[in-house]
Amino acid sequence: MHSRLLLVAGAALLSAACTTRTPLPPVTSPPVVTPVPVPVAPAPPKPVRASAATVTPAQPRSLDAAQAERALAAFRVSCPQLVRRVDTSGLTSGADWQPLCAEAALVAPGGAKAFFEQEFEWARIGADPAFATGYYEPEILGSRVPATGFAVPIHRTPPDLVRCTRLDGQTGRGRIDQTGQCVLYFTRAEIEDGALVGKGLELAYAADPIELFFVEIQGSGRLRLPDGSVMRIGYDGQNGRDYVAIGRLLRERGILPPGGANTDAIKTWMRSQPDGGKSLMRENGSYIFFKELTGPGPLGALGVPVTPRSTVAADPLFIPLGAPVWLDVDRNEADGLWIAQDTGGAIKGANRVDTFWGAGEQAHALAGGMAAKGHALLLLPRGTVARIQAAQSAAAAGAVASAPARP
Repeated sequence: MHSRLLLVAGAALLSAACTTRTPLPPVTSPPVVTPVPVPVAPAPPKPVRASAATVTPAQPRSLDAAQAERALAAFRVSCPQLVRRVDTSGLTSGADWQPLCAEAALVAPGGAKAFFEQEFEWARIGADPAFATGYYEPEILGSRVPATGFAVPIHRTPPDLVRCTRLDGQTGRGRIDQTGQCVLYFTRAEIEDGALVGKGLELAYAADPIELFFVEIQGSGRLRLPDGSVMRIGYDGQNGRDYVAIGRLLRERGILPPGGANTDAIKTWMRSQPDGGKSLMRENGSYIFFKELTGPGPLGALGVPVTPRSTVAADPLFIPLGAPVWLDVDRNEADGLWIAQDTGGAIKGANRVDTFWGAGEQAHALAGGMAAKGHALLLLPRGTVARIQAAQSAAAAGAVASAPARP
């Protein structure tokens, strides 16, 4: 929850989330080092990204009234952020959403269905199929202090985790080493081997490293403490290393069958290994840092509590955070209207979403088994599609005009 890194359960583990980067040649002059505490706000995008996925108009769909009411509540919560944040998709501005947010505040009970069906412009972003997975808020055993049976540290965000520019020219999360150079931050293996020991970063302690690993994937969770009380933790930072889906690794190696690499199957296989799955977990260099949550629910990347059965994590390069998203997929439980309030490390692309189901066994079952294909539509302020299409056409015409003539 994901600026959180999302966070995907079960079937989401089947998808690769890492991006291959081509190193640039080393520079001869000293690198530019600009330490800034993370998480870092995204840089303002161009007014319209002409290279974004194709945007086409779509007919409004008929909504379930009860689900529309839940979506309206989530949309209202999102509006204060939606109207003032930078939309990294380049599709909208905060001003575009202000009339809709003002109207949403005045919708009477029972009016949510008509509000979404009639007041928005419905659009298709990119091409089908859409792919939906699920995530939830797991509960594991934990302790605020180290104790017998509670030895796995849960770390706060380190103060030396900064955004800086490395010698290869890449800018991202890293740390400044003893020579003053920006380098990649510690990997999962290095952290587990003690790279953060003695820094006072332990937020709490988990009983089971495998269960904590899957809390990292979800991005938030509940710690059941020895006295029976609950401590809630949520995403606060990430080490900047690429996320690697361990379920995909097991499938590619023929260890688990296609479609059989769900959360429970992965855990069972890991526990059967002599090292308790440690080596497999270390193949995912991404490591999540947490903070204690005391509010109404886990916070998503939009900075507001995520809503069970109403929140989806989406790729903010294609879908504005706070925008409504309509799904029609081959898992009926996921059909209907959702609000994009979160992001995730494995959630990449125009029609890739991760549905949030809350906490408890039912949420675990739904999220862990969710791998649905179908259709997705985006609800936008009126006039957005025509503006985007005009900008894309102008950019395409400019590219043709500037292309060198053939001999």
